[in-house]
Amino acid sequence: MNGVRVTGAGVAATETVSPHVSILLPCRDAEPFLGACIESLAAQSEPRFEVLALDDGSRDGTGPLLRAWADRDPRVRLVDRAGSGIVAALRRLSGEARSPLLARMDADDVARPGRLAAQLRLLARHPEIAACGTGVRYFPRPRPGSGYLRYERWINGLTDPAAVERDLFVECPIAHPTLMVRRDAFEAAGGYLDAGGPEDYDLILRLAAAGCRMTNVPRVLHEWRLGPHRLSERSDRYSPDAFRRLKIMHVANGRVPAGRPLVIWGAGKVGKAFARGWLEQASSAGRVPPVEAFVDLDPRKIGQNIHGAVVLRPEGLPAFAAPARPYMLLAVGTPGARRDIREALQGLGFREIEDYRAVA
Repeated sequence: MNGVRVTGAGVAATETVSPHVSILLPCRDAEPFLGACIESLAAQSEPRFEVLALDDGSRDGTGPLLRAWADRDPRVRLVDRAGSGIVAALRRLSGEARSPLLARMDADDVARPGRLAAQLRLLARHPEIAACGTGVRYFPRPRPGSGYLRYERWINGLTDPAAVERDLFVECPIAHPTLMVRRDAFEAAGGYLDAGGPEDYDLILRLAAAGCRMTNVPRVLHEWRLGPHRLSERSDRYSPDAFRRLKIMHVANGRVPAGRPLVIWGAGKVGKAFARGWLEQASSAGRVPPVEAFVDLDPRKIGQNIHGAVVLRPEGLPAFAAPARPYMLLAVGTPGARRDIREALQGLGFREIEDYRAVA
């Protein structure tokens, strides 16, 4: 990009400077929301960026809005691509980027003015961090007690690399439209791939598998729009089954120590579904250990047989399969259950990540 000189009066194409970050903005039928997105990027306190915008087969006025934006702001480049889906669009955009940092933005969201500056500052101060997101706020506000609010509270609490690593397999620990990632780490991990599931979570898991450290800026800097128009609400790519298959694939790929009996903590709906997916992975790939037992706090489930494995009390764990120490995957859906289980396991001398991981 030929860069710009930024003055108090705005943007003037009078001087060549390299953008500090390239913003990837795929758009599809975004006309009702795109104006607010554009305004939020124009209002960023850090102006040294480029926007790579792609109209992915829109049938509304998205294209003309993007062209008008590019005409008035030299930091905006339009990238051509026929309507071929989100992964192809992101691969095309990332291939056109010219800066050492890539950032995501969704066309229906709003970035708060300090978002880019805060993320650039974090990455400059912490060269060991490969990627970061920010805190988020859903709008319109979800109803009280909804899963969206629980996810919002959860992700806004992941503000250091240890927390991201701890909860890596619970859900995607970085909100994709807030992602900023070092380009060298992104490319080393393979960039965006089409694995048939959530492309954002797949990228985060591959970055983690490559040893990359990640975190979130401990401030809410992104307004995340809800509504039936969202791709995550309409595509099977983002279904609970798709997320579970992706988790199982990555957990099975070296996250369970060899030679240790596998135990799933959670004999309810979530635990049974995870075990069923795990067994399907075992039958298709033949490279995952069998589920040797389940653990549950509900006394009514103790002694039951699930998928050929018995349900144990927590107190039975130390003696189970002795002398081999079991490795546990925590698969529970009840609010607060992960906290209670972690406390119970710590009391039994088990260490998180070394001896167990939360996967739901």
